[in-house]
Amino acid sequence: MDTTTPAQTPPRATGGEDKTVAIVSYLTLIGFLVAVIVHSNKKTKLGAYHLRQMLGFIITSFAVIILVVIPIIGWLLIPVFYICMLVLWVMGLIAAINGQMKPMPVVGPMYQKWFGTTFD
Repeated sequence: MDTTTPAQTPPRATGGEDKTVAIVSYLTLIGFLVAVIVHSNKKTKLGAYHLRQMLGFIITSFAVIILVVIPIIGWLLIPVFYICMLVLWVMGLIAAINGQMKPMPVVGPMYQKWFGTTFD
């Protein structure tokens, strides 16, 4: 008797829901702004989800600039931080391409909680 639960797969875009906003939101800050504008004309759950993920990602990335003020800590942590952020960005982009509402590891659920109704 198997008592393990199957791994939950993240929800996918419903029907023909457009993935354009979700994907474009990951393409630089300008892409994020373009995605916000496009999303305001045609709102989708998938687009709103990935816009929230990317908003949190951008805020987190800019917040690390504060570490530069403290040279010893900043110089040691910034390279590690940005490598981790690159990995999270790639994982978010892959989820958007696949049409999944899958949060970035560790920080993604927090972004959804903090920005819960943003872009709805």
